Amino acid sequence: MKKTANYIQRIEIDSLWSGRRHIVWDLRPDVNILSGVNGVGKSTILNRVVKHLLEYRELERHLGGVTITYSPEDAETVQFDVIRSFDRAVVSSEMLSKVTDLKLQTELDLQLYMLQRRYLDYQVNLSNRMIALLTSGQSDAQTRAQEMVAEKTHFQDLVDDLFRDTGKTIKRDSNEIVFLQYDEDIEPYQLSSGEKQMLIILLTVLVQNKEPYVLFMDEPEVSLHFEWQKRLISLVRDLNPNVQIILTTHSPAVVMDGWQDCITDVEDIIVK
Repeated sequence: MKKTANYIQRIEIDSLWSGRRHIVWDLRPDVNILSGVNGVGKSTILNRVVKHLLEYRELERHLGGVTITYSPEDAETVQFDVIRSFDRAVVSSEMLSKVTDLKLQTELDLQLYMLQRRYLDYQVNLSNRMIALLTSGQSDAQTRAQEMVAEKTHFQDLVDDLFRDTGKTIKRDSNEIVFLQYDEDIEPYQLSSGEKQMLIILLTVLVQNKEPYVLFMDEPEVSLHFEWQKRLISLVRDLNPNVQIILTTHSPAVVMDGWQDCITDVEDIIVK
């Protein structure tokens, strides 16, 4: 079994942009924000890294020209998720083949659909862990079981707080994510683009069970209003203090909540 890393220490990309320049990026274990003007290559860098990780996970081989150093250094792989924020229509044949419900109209809808399955798995896993704990005979089993439930409740409270201006709250007795708005059931596919986007990010973080992993986000501020942009990183880190965030952004608001020291300009990691 491959040893799994806690986070990525360094990313190196050879011959980016037709071989004229290389990338060497030393990363923090918590938050990493890649900044730069339009067209400088922020998304290109992120996409190359994600493609490299996907190829190794799915095809057991590395994409040439990309070297990733993990912590610990003898790790071979890392758990990761990728958040795509653009709410385009579901048009590709690959995406359409996954659509089994006419309510799914956009890429965000598709992400939510897939996350609903992961949320169900998360709850089954949570129940199994609680049963094992409560039958273990440990003196603090009851307290620890309550702490496990509190993680899910905390997620629900965060979402309710974010959506309170529109009167939406998560139905606590539902196995799937469903909202109540003025006594009417609201499915996640009926949310606004910004609401879907924030729900996707927080739900993605929740189902990782506070395990160390990497969260890639490409311009997550898209569709989020100013206050949500400011809170985004802190909300993610609140749900999982062990997540390493790697994101690109154009928005100053994303770093306003004390993350200014986490910014790296693309020009600063280019080796000519």
